[in-house]
Amino acid sequence: MSRDSQDDAPRIMGTRTVYEGWARYLVAEVRMPDGSRIGREVEDHGPAVAVLPYDRERRVALLVRQFRTPPCFVDGTASILEAPAGLREEDDPEACARREAFEEVGLRLSVLEPAGRVWSLPGLSTERMDLFLAPYRAADRKGAGGGLAEEHESIEVVEVTLATLAAEADAGAIADMKTLCLLQTLRLRHPDLFTDAVVATATEQD
Repeated sequence: MSRDSQDDAPRIMGTRTVYEGWARYLVAEVRMPDGSRIGREVEDHGPAVAVLPYDRERRVALLVRQFRTPPCFVDGTASILEAPAGLREEDDPEACARREAFEEVGLRLSVLEPAGRVWSLPGLSTERMDLFLAPYRAADRKGAGGGLAEEHESIEVVEVTLATLAAEADAGAIADMKTLCLLQTLRLRHPDLFTDAVVATATEQD
């Protein structure tokens, strides 16, 4: 990018906090290239991680089902099926992914496969999420999961076959974006985990 284009880019001239709780809500004053100034809302709660644990041998993934207030507010959705995720309290995203996996689904993960660092909702939120795939075995389940009682998470641990998840993705039935991104990345990187499952599913339907 040239210096001229950088100078012409929109700039944040200042912010003011309008609410502070679990997250902060700000209004930013932005100077546009034409010199005009506009207000833009910002939801700020910092970086996060999400991890999709998958068992190569049994061809299943370990997910969580939990209540989410915004979907319930919009259309009454009682719960969402998701990959384990949470806010990044540690500097190291991998350490955070391992912590969240143990807290939510009881897994002690060793290998993590980075799948990207993405803005979850760039038009509003500061959340930048590190995405990981993580192979596991049955022996890696060292705890019950379910989240932390003090955070009132009420998490149900759900084991789902990769074939089922692939079929739901193809039908547009996966409602959580991070989970869909991780699943499709897994399908691209490790198609062998799905090939036999797809054939078996098609055979059963016939």
